[in-house]
Amino acid sequence: MLDIKDATEEITFWDLTVFEKLISLDLTAAQVDGIIHPELCFEDEESVLAIHWHPEMVNTSTAVARIKAMFPRATESLIIPTQHNNIMTCGNYAGAEVDCRASAFNRKIQILLHFEKNKIEGAHTLRTMIAHTGKYRSTQLFEFMAAMCDPPFENLLQEAARNTGAEENLIRFAAIQIRKLRRMIEEHPFNIDELSLKNKLLINYLNSQRDLYDDHIIDRTVIFAYGVKEIVKRRFRLDYFYEVREIIEETRALGGGVIVPHPEQFWPVLLADYDVDGYEVWNPQSREYTEFLIQVVIKKNMTATGRMRPLMVVMGDDAHLGEKILEPEMQSPEKASREVGYQPAWQDPVIRESLMAGNFNKEKVIRDYKERLH
Repeated sequence: MLDIKDATEEITFWDLTVFEKLISLDLTAAQVDGIIHPELCFEDEESVLAIHWHPEMVNTSTAVARIKAMFPRATESLIIPTQHNNIMTCGNYAGAEVDCRASAFNRKIQILLHFEKNKIEGAHTLRTMIAHTGKYRSTQLFEFMAAMCDPPFENLLQEAARNTGAEENLIRFAAIQIRKLRRMIEEHPFNIDELSLKNKLLINYLNSQRDLYDDHIIDRTVIFAYGVKEIVKRRFRLDYFYEVREIIEETRALGGGVIVPHPEQFWPVLLADYDVDGYEVWNPQSREYTEFLIQVVIKKNMTATGRMRPLMVVMGDDAHLGEKILEPEMQSPEKASREVGYQPAWQDPVIRESLMAGNFNKEKVIRDYKERLH
């Protein structure tokens, strides 16, 4: 193993090989095989609701093959991909998860947009808005890299170092690696797909160094990088994003549906009275207040005026299929364990009792939402 004190900024053939692999969106035959042959199978499930999941670099036909293998007896389904800030289609439907600005409580939130495919064939205004928003991930990546290795960000680095216990030699090592990564991005002879240019690229590049340096050193470097990332994300300008009501208005004009995902992470959205179809009350990342959120929806429906459609209760798996094609040491174990369409909370006895009080169940949600989108 190399000593981090000897790390240099020379870009080697090894660096280039790793970089090319990390930015590639082409799956190998083995990766495709791993997607379409999942380890889990839910033979008792008769319906699949999948309206909050991220294909990433896995094409939707391969993703659907995985879903069918996991739920072989399902006779009813609603499967809509929700790529971050990118409208994608799957069968007769299209969707996206869009980052927005909620000025009422001064923070970024996400909303899920769902459409019948034929309703967004034009949709030039909405597509332009979402395309602009989608660039923020690459913008933030370059801010992340600058914060890791450029002198003006010394105070930020020291804050992250205090929070993570990083020492000077480790900070220097991280800066060397990120400067190399930035140069490879800037000097790459071909255009790099923006889907590759996100914060995860930086983390994955650091993790790739395990082939050269001790695992313990790389673990500490990655922890430090996460500390920097959190500060960069906190400082990112909210005015970059469109106002949430603007995105909703464009979606409604096209006949689309709107769901608020994991509202517990930005609870004021429950009071904002946005024009939405429902709230996601459970996903693997947000499952602490499921019963409370169900009760909130029930109360909202009881006090709604006659011209308002009832709010729905939905659940999302928030699966990231890109995690499943990474080497194990590069995966986020928590994200890699998620499966498209798998939401065990529907069968939880206590949660089912709350759902019954509002006349909610998965099959009814599928039918009701399909009707709204038609």
